[in-house]
Amino acid sequence: MANSKRTLFLKRRLRVRNKLRKVNAGRLRLSVHRSNKNISAQLIDDVRGVTLAAASTMEKDLGVVGKNNVEAAKKVGAAIAERAKKAGIEEAYFDRGGFLFHGKVKALADAAREGGLKI
Repeated sequence: MANSKRTLFLKRRLRVRNKLRKVNAGRLRLSVHRSNKNISAQLIDDVRGVTLAAASTMEKDLGVVGKNNVEAAKKVGAAIAERAKKAGIEEAYFDRGGFLFHGKVKALADAAREGGLKI
């Protein structure tokens, strides 16, 4: 029986997250979610189960409400890096979820690195 796109995505997301958890124990996770209309990023402390910083295209102050393109992803990446600095966070590991590291997801990661976040 053929697997649906959603099933393959969920399997890929779990595979990526479990591999990253083994390698990066104790570090914060920069989790990315991309939908058809928006892109968002969160810095998560898995030990305490707390989100320490977040940025999304749904925020009006970023000026890209409802857009999901490479430029919007760059702005979200820069915003998450800035908020991480304010929270005293210098490094995290990048959790791309089930998304391919290409295009918007890559642009977000590169912008976060340029903003000073060590990924």
